[in-house]
Amino acid sequence: MKEISINPITRLEGHGSISIFLNDAGEVENAYLKIPELRGFEKFCEGRRAELMAQLTTRICGVCPVAHHFASVKTLDAAFKVDPPSAAKKLRELMYSGYIIYDHILHFYYLGGPDFVVGPDAPPEKRNILGVIEKAGLDVAKEVIKHRAYGQKITAIIGGKATHPVCGLPGGISKALSEEDRQEIKKMAVSSVEFAKFSLKLFHDIVLGNPDYVDLIKSDAYTMKTYYMGQVDANNKVNFYDGKIRVVDPNGSEFLKFEAKDYLTHIGEHVEPWTYSKFPFLKKVGWKGQFYGKDNGVYRVGPLGRLNAADGMATPLAQAEYEVMYKTLGRPVHGTLAFHWARLIELLYAAERAVELVNDAEITSTNIRNKPGEPGEGVGVVEAARGTLYHHYVLDEKALVKNVNMIVATTNNYPAICMSIRDAAKGLIHNGKVDQGVLNKVEMAFRAYDPCFACATHLAVGQMPLTVKVYDNQKNRLQTLQR
Repeated sequence: MKEISINPITRLEGHGSISIFLNDAGEVENAYLKIPELRGFEKFCEGRRAELMAQLTTRICGVCPVAHHFASVKTLDAAFKVDPPSAAKKLRELMYSGYIIYDHILHFYYLGGPDFVVGPDAPPEKRNILGVIEKAGLDVAKEVIKHRAYGQKITAIIGGKATHPVCGLPGGISKALSEEDRQEIKKMAVSSVEFAKFSLKLFHDIVLGNPDYVDLIKSDAYTMKTYYMGQVDANNKVNFYDGKIRVVDPNGSEFLKFEAKDYLTHIGEHVEPWTYSKFPFLKKVGWKGQFYGKDNGVYRVGPLGRLNAADGMATPLAQAEYEVMYKTLGRPVHGTLAFHWARLIELLYAAERAVELVNDAEITSTNIRNKPGEPGEGVGVVEAARGTLYHHYVLDEKALVKNVNMIVATTNNYPAICMSIRDAAKGLIHNGKVDQGVLNKVEMAFRAYDPCFACATHLAVGQMPLTVKVYDNQKNRLQTLQR
């Protein structure tokens, strides 16, 4: 048995490695995505004052702090039994649209997109944003940087900070939007719509215009027929900030639809000894191991999960592109690499939705907070850029945190990510022939999910320093072992 190791894996948030095992014939027996980080964030949240949670949990990740901020704030809304005013909800969603804009731009142009724009077989030193600039041109790079900054500026104006926002409060939001700020956000949102349209055109030209790329997307190596999960509005359209959780089966039929507070009724978590990340599954189906299909409760979240779980997009331009994707690839789309196309459709939706919200007459209202009630238990859900994010807090009578549970987007996707890597390795590696291009294509299987393993495992320290001293019954030290 021969082992091939990819360590560290690249272009993601967090740490991990892939071990691929070949049999004597050079064929892949199995592959494992191992996450060495320690999940511990929930434990050191215990005993904290509830009002600190919306700031504390943003520190889980510097890439998606807005998602954790509003998942936390919505959890506190529920725990304090308070419904925010309409204007506060719209401000929260407007800020959230800015977050999706900058986060989806980051992944497509910096992390996942280079595999397509530059090419999966390009030298490693070219498969990055610098390679994208060289291929697409300096003017494109300027637009990428500008519009990612626009998304962060929107979150900074409303949230107080671009990276670790401080605006969310139980029952509302801390600051009303001025007319001057509204006009500035409007200009950035309108420009972001045009940039999203440009990004989709780039995808059509470079990816969909290349038959080899289309064949790769449709290939068995990158195809998995799973359940899909995402948050939807009252019309079953994608919504990042609020709604019910909808699950469809591998045929695209509705399987479940539930409110955030009922998530534990429907989601269980399996544990494997070789990784610190858990394996969520649908309880109604059960955990049957690492295989996919209608008989196993593995599901996928994130851009493709959301689009498959929904009946469409709530804005016209995004809806038109949504229809093109399903006309091209069938419904539901099971190709893992189609996450990239879905991500760009969501980029367009987020920009369109930002324009709608900033033009809403209520967006500058000063009625932005209702008084919280008595502390209790709450669950909050948002759609992080990477998928469905659950926060669950139990508060005591003094509003101190007694218990915390979080299921983050990458944890939801972890079973599918592991199987995607395994299937890509089996489909691409034969007769023991491996090169950098093949290994990068294996990495493309996890990169499509835009994973954030810092969120999924909550690293507290690097490698824990450990000294073990062994004594006999006379207290004589016999041996010292140190890491």
